[in-house]
Amino acid sequence: MYFKAKKRLGQNFLIDANIQAKIIAACQLEVDESVLEIGPGKGALTRLLCQKVARVVAVEIDKDLCAMLTQDFATFKNLQVVNQDILKFDLGFFLLRKVPLKCFTVIGNIPYYISTPVLQRLLRYRTYIKRAFLTVQKEFARRIVATPGSKEYGSLSCYIQYYTFPRILFTLGRRCFSPAPSVDSSFLKLEFKETLPLGSNDERMLFKIIRNAFSQRRKKLHNSLEGIVPKEALHEFFQLRTIDPGARAETLHLNDFIALAKFLKKKIKKT
Repeated sequence: MYFKAKKRLGQNFLIDANIQAKIIAACQLEVDESVLEIGPGKGALTRLLCQKVARVVAVEIDKDLCAMLTQDFATFKNLQVVNQDILKFDLGFFLLRKVPLKCFTVIGNIPYYISTPVLQRLLRYRTYIKRAFLTVQKEFARRIVATPGSKEYGSLSCYIQYYTFPRILFTLGRRCFSPAPSVDSSFLKLEFKETLPLGSNDERMLFKIIRNAFSQRRKKLHNSLEGIVPKEALHEFFQLRTIDPGARAETLHLNDFIALAKFLKKKIKKT
């Protein structure tokens, strides 16, 4: 059935059969797994997933595509098509909180304009997700896996790396899609961490520090964190970690920011 992609929804359908097979192989899925597919589109990956795993929940915002998928995949009893915006989809409510933790693998081709909100949404429901495989714009993927000292390294890098172990598996050329986007894409793996170093209250402080540190990259940290971290405390922390007093945000590792949040918590307790 012919279906014209809707630009307003950022639709670019994966048409390369070799890449489709490569994606399924890279996910290393088990037969008893449950998969949450974001934006199944015309169902190229959906069909392969249904043949591979026990359960597929396909969340698609386009009602016309949902109708087509429901019709085309009527024989697959392990598929559930949900016509909803992934940014509004309440995974916890949908599952009625009666499923094992870390039960879902997420797979999706994510439009650039909602890439960050989708990741934030997945992290919100991280207790249900053990890993995610996402096709995203190449430059966006590089920002996620970036390390200190690189121009791509920033608050997004720290945010995603705090909750997951990210890795770029391979690149997808723009001709793998129809219509072809203006840039290449990357296939990204996010392994969700089982345990985290900070509690929720301390996480808020951590990300406040990180956001402010990177908001003015050219400023030294003792200037960009002014009003958030007392200068005396920051100086003491730098000495303890043997960090250059003139350091900027892009030179600090995520572990340094975590250590700073813990250091400040101890300082507050002592006062």
